[in-house]
Amino acid sequence: MATTSTQLLIDRPLGPLVSSTPASHPQKVTLRGRFVNLIPVSTDHTLDLFAATCGPANDALWTYMFSGPFPTLDAFKNHIADIAVSTDPLHFTIVSNVTSKPVGLISLMRIEPNHRVCEVGSILYGPALQRTPGATEAIYLLGRYVFEDLGYRRWEWKCNALNSPSRRAAQRFGFQPEGVFRQHLIVKGRSRDTAWFSVVDGEWEVVGRGMKEWLSEDNFDGEGRQRKRLEEVRDGIAARQK
Repeated sequence: MATTSTQLLIDRPLGPLVSSTPASHPQKVTLRGRFVNLIPVSTDHTLDLFAATCGPANDALWTYMFSGPFPTLDAFKNHIADIAVSTDPLHFTIVSNVTSKPVGLISLMRIEPNHRVCEVGSILYGPALQRTPGATEAIYLLGRYVFEDLGYRRWEWKCNALNSPSRRAAQRFGFQPEGVFRQHLIVKGRSRDTAWFSVVDGEWEVVGRGMKEWLSEDNFDGEGRQRKRLEEVRDGIAARQK
């Protein structure tokens, strides 16, 4: 008896069936936290962002970015004007709730609602944001928006494979390493290998809850020092769920 194409298809392994309902496209909304707010980028933020992320002392922040550094305010104005009207990437200004001043930038990019996949990228933390609870909260606010509000099933983090701080940060936040795409891009005239990381929807409960609990007041002493590292908090949650 002849084998039909349908029988061959049935005999081959396939992924699980999933809903084909698209996720929602991210919008220019404000995401509010305890330490920082994420606000859609506006040209009104230009001067404060320039002070927070530009100038000779901050040139190194732009080493692995697709653009920059920007030596003059006029050049930076053009950059902010461009990203303010973009919807993919969709850029947010990170604003400190202590000073009410912009301290960095972050975006959602490579947005594919039909596949329910998007990426966090163009992450630029000024010195005032680095190694603070607000740096973690910015990722948490965006992840919560992606998974809980918009319905995505995969959230990606990609960086230059030589960018060790970004690779460490991805794993600290709970993104799982997926390997390196060799000679993936040409950026600023140089070849770039790209390290890939992701969080999928089935992992977000532990990853998101870990960040939320780490950010709670109970996790910091009177001088603002963490009592437990983020990895410890997340591992504890995962262990309790077994």
